[in-house]
Amino acid sequence: MHIVPGLKVLYFGTPVVLVSSRNADGTANLAPMSSAWWLGQSGMLGLGNSGQTTANLRRERECVLNLPSSAMVGAVDRIALTTGKRTVPAHKLAQGYRYEPDKFALAGLTEQPSELVRAPRVAECPIQLECRVVSVLPMAEPTPDCTAFQVEVLRAHVDESLVIPGTHYVDPVGWDPLMMKFCEFFGGGHHLHPSRLADGWQMPHQLPAVSSTVSEKVASGGSRS
Repeated sequence: MHIVPGLKVLYFGTPVVLVSSRNADGTANLAPMSSAWWLGQSGMLGLGNSGQTTANLRRERECVLNLPSSAMVGAVDRIALTTGKRTVPAHKLAQGYRYEPDKFALAGLTEQPSELVRAPRVAECPIQLECRVVSVLPMAEPTPDCTAFQVEVLRAHVDESLVIPGTHYVDPVGWDPLMMKFCEFFGGGHHLHPSRLADGWQMPHQLPAVSSTVSEKVASGGSRS
């Protein structure tokens, strides 16, 4: 039996992406997002118009898409309710967001120079995609409040432990991406970590406590086998 009228939020689950971009003053911004998909050497990113990342991508026309493993859930969650905008939009203040000028430091992550774009990579992420913005499309008519960015992947950096020897393919067993489903963190099919974002969005989830086995795996970084 299906329930009508359906869902308030369509957020079934995609890999988490840490988007690194350059602010107008040349400093780095880092933003977690999970509305992204790829086809060939192109990607589509869905971002709200009130964020610093959206402003940076419109101006700089480039970014790095850093894909964290499930073991990096703690670092991602630490910057979940932060923004690179000095003036925090009212709706984000209500959700618990605050201004944070150095998200790399807050997350405990390391800036790594890119090779083809000016935005830095996240050294700890096992997959890093240097990209340029190809097109910018408004979304959510009749009053667009978000933007779809089409990007071209210029260079892909992949941890050698994830590459099938003698090929240019990622081992799907060894790669355990951090996933977000309805604002909650998952990896390897398991709920991994309490989510600040879910609290900020007041999601009505009743999730079981994270098991000790999953917690130990995340703490040890065991997903990059």
